[in-house]
This record gives sequence, structure tokens and C-alpha cells, in this order.
Amino acid sequence: MKAVARRSFLAILALAIPALSLPAGADEAPAFAPVPASEVVEADLLFLRRPVIVFADSPADPAFVRQMELLARYYDELAARDVILILDTDPATPSALRKKLRPRGFSLVLMDKDWKPMIRKPLPWDGREIVNSIDKMPITRSEALEKNPAGR
Repeated sequence: MKAVARRSFLAILALAIPALSLPAGADEAPAFAPVPASEVVEADLLFLRRPVIVFADSPADPAFVRQMELLARYYDELAARDVILILDTDPATPSALRKKLRPRGFSLVLMDKDWKPMIRKPLPWDGREIVNSIDKMPITRSEALEKNPAGR
């Protein structure tokens, strides 16, 4: 009887030690959320994050509102692809990205990790199509082959 009690105690202890050694929330990744263009520094994210930029002349622009609704369902999939969702809705104070990409009105721009524009859309685009387009980008394909070399 003592041996059974000792085994169950050791099993519970083995499960509890990892939980006690980590501070609360240390294993949780930060939640995926849009970032204002004014807070983005291209040099800090080059080859680390894949930008998806949504431009509009106003946050009340119907195309902008619709695009954000379409993207909200795919936040988990975008986060898995190292996407940073950047929003720029203030043409009065142009951000560095707005100066570089020069959108007119609403615009959706998908860029690869080298921060070169790959796709520009003048209308809202479904999140599924965005994810599929990201998966077809050259850097994404090479990353997939690095993760799974058997796929060559």
C-alpha cells in the first residue's frame, strides 16, 4: 500500500514541479493584435516579421471596417506565419510606410519578410485568401522546407 501511495505522490510531484518553476504566464505568447504604423520600425522587424498593412483615409472607412472584420477571424493563422498587422488610418501625419508605399484611399499591402511589397489590393480581401497568398511567397516556402526537410 505504501508503494502505491509513494508512486502516486511521485507522479503528482513530477507534474507539479514544472508548473511551480515557471512564473505565471511565462509560456503564453503575447496576443496577436494590430499595430499602428507610427510604432513600427522597419529595421527592427526586417526578416523577422511579415507585414500585412491596411491603409485607409479614416478609421470609419467602410472598406477598412470590413477588412478588419475579415482579418479578425484569422488572427491565429496570421500569428503562426509571423505576420505583423499594421494599420495606418491617418494620412494627415504620414508614417514612414505611407511615404514609402504611397497608397490612395483604402489599400491592403502584403509584404514578404524582406519588406518588399508582394501584393496590393484596392478592396477588402478575405483572410483565407491572405493566408493562402502568404503561403505561396518565396520566403515562406523556403521556411517550410527548413522546418520539414523531407518535403524536398
